[in-house]
Amino acid sequence: MTRFSANLGFLWTDRPLPDAIRAAKAAGFDAVECHWPYDTPASEVKRALVETGLPMLGLNTVRGDVGAGQMGLSALPGRRDDAVSAIEQAVSYADETGTKAVHVMAGISEGAEAEAIFIENLSVACDLAMRRRLTILIEPLNAFDAPGYFLRCTQQAKSLIEHVNAPNLKLMFDCYHVGRTEVDVPTTLNKMMPVIGHVQFAAVPDRGPPDHGDVDYRPIFSQIAGLGWDQPLGAEYKPGGDTDASLGWMVKFR
Repeated sequence: MTRFSANLGFLWTDRPLPDAIRAAKAAGFDAVECHWPYDTPASEVKRALVETGLPMLGLNTVRGDVGAGQMGLSALPGRRDDAVSAIEQAVSYADETGTKAVHVMAGISEGAEAEAIFIENLSVACDLAMRRRLTILIEPLNAFDAPGYFLRCTQQAKSLIEHVNAPNLKLMFDCYHVGRTEVDVPTTLNKMMPVIGHVQFAAVPDRGPPDHGDVDYRPIFSQIAGLGWDQPLGAEYKPGGDTDASLGWMVKFR
């Protein structure tokens, strides 16, 4: 049976994070994940996770100055201290809450200098995370939603993972972003499976619930299982209203 993780960056955003964790449990999810939980004390998140028995699969490093359009700090030349502080914050919060992975956000940048600083920061992140048995994730974002984002495709991410050569650096494979940018999700999934650390999904192209759109997830989920993946898949979609009313897809796809 396919298992699912509720991404609380999009689901149940009308309530505090601990209550969103409880809502995910009540809805039948097998795990949770989030974006930026830092306004909620780690102790409160940990309490809700223990209470529900749900694992927290991942969280993101902060974006930086959101008002200025920043989408991460780790590939920004001249911002190394800020990037390392963000990584330290995320790793510490993950450690306190028992979260399994940290997504290090690259930011809006390009070029050789950006790549060099991103590699440096990823090496720092992997070292810090290794001491706590955490995974570091990187994720390409599509140009429609995140124009100018440093990581643009899975092959670029795979090359960076191979360059850094740390055993705990993996790819966040988001079927939605891949579907928007690289189109052929099944072929790309097969190619990238050796470096994947987490899988997410949403309808393409509207990022809604996964039971409509250009990507048929029933065979995709079967393919993932056939490739030996047994971890919960991240439901990172926009419900377009009440989250509970959007969950009909879970019955179809389990």
